[in-house]
Amino acid sequence: MFSKTDAELTKMGAKITTREIAQQPQLWRETWSIYQEKKTKIDEFLTGINQKWGKVRVIFTGAGTSAYVGNMVMPYLQKHGDRSKYNFEAIDTTKIVSTPEDYLEPDTPTILVSFARSGNSPESVASVELAKKLVKNLYQIAITCAPAGQLAQDLKDDSTGLVLLMPEKSLDQGFAMTGSFSCMSLATLLVFDRLADDQKQGIIEQIAKMGESVIAREDEIQAIVDTDFDRISYIGSGCFGGLAEETRLKILELTAGEVAALFDTSMGLRHGPKSFLNQKTIVFDFVSNNSYTRQYDLDILNEIKDDQIVPLVMAVGQEKSGQNFTGKSFMFADQKLLPDAYLALPDVMFGQTIALLTSIKVGNKPDTPSPTGTVNRVVKGVTIHEF
Repeated sequence: MFSKTDAELTKMGAKITTREIAQQPQLWRETWSIYQEKKTKIDEFLTGINQKWGKVRVIFTGAGTSAYVGNMVMPYLQKHGDRSKYNFEAIDTTKIVSTPEDYLEPDTPTILVSFARSGNSPESVASVELAKKLVKNLYQIAITCAPAGQLAQDLKDDSTGLVLLMPEKSLDQGFAMTGSFSCMSLATLLVFDRLADDQKQGIIEQIAKMGESVIAREDEIQAIVDTDFDRISYIGSGCFGGLAEETRLKILELTAGEVAALFDTSMGLRHGPKSFLNQKTIVFDFVSNNSYTRQYDLDILNEIKDDQIVPLVMAVGQEKSGQNFTGKSFMFADQKLLPDAYLALPDVMFGQTIALLTSIKVGNKPDTPSPTGTVNRVVKGVTIHEF
């Protein structure tokens, strides 16, 4: 797909999605430049909040893929963010809108970090309005890809808010969110991770090269997709649990549900969801670089392999001396082990490519995968009731 001409891809209904997956490494480099340009403003904004209130609550929120940004980065930041200043939580906008009093704390100073590709989803806008009504001391950060979106526009002249616009081309034009997801995830890590900036810059260059290697290894991924399957299970631990959630969604979206998909944690799969696995299921585990956690990833991989039920079970990630799966793997060649939350970005490109190629395999059009039109790029049909 990545070597096809625009004309060939257009005929397949796949030009937009294919190009948007492939351009992500460059978008990550652009996200770094944006962060550097905005760093002083970001620091002043957050420092002002901390000086006034001390430790504050940070809620990462969004709907669908945008929610999975928070689900992926939050576990990592609970350990590697500054916990003397922030308590990180990930709560979907869909939960906030339907049951706001269950999630919003009136007397707790809160930074609501909204993730949005368009910034116009009804739940995203409604979550902000509910937070304004219920939280006495509310601050906002909108990490969005659309400068003209309502989230960005509403905070333009608001001293209690900050807008971080992602690279222009991260505003995906395809149905599925790809670069928007990875850029918003990276931007959040850059803002809240305590790593020094020179370390962050080195990591970005490393993940960009790893992402480029995914594109170069399309033939390997195509061979995986050529397996006889109609189900996929993605699993992972920590932040990779959130990544599994996102890669599961990509399969459902791009195949219009023709391929059934499951996500779970490496430890959680045994507790019932393992019933999903059969002779037409392929399984991927995003293995952690944390030595302790990786043991659990390898345990479930070996267990599934020994069960001899599924046609393919595969580890995805980086090789780690003395801790590798003896079965099939998709491993990145770079030997410098990355923090898990950053490794998740080249990992997600692997998952996106699996979804793209599977969409073509089942005869779908990745750019417009919902033939009935009942699922939309920006969600429709939502009624927001007065609170």
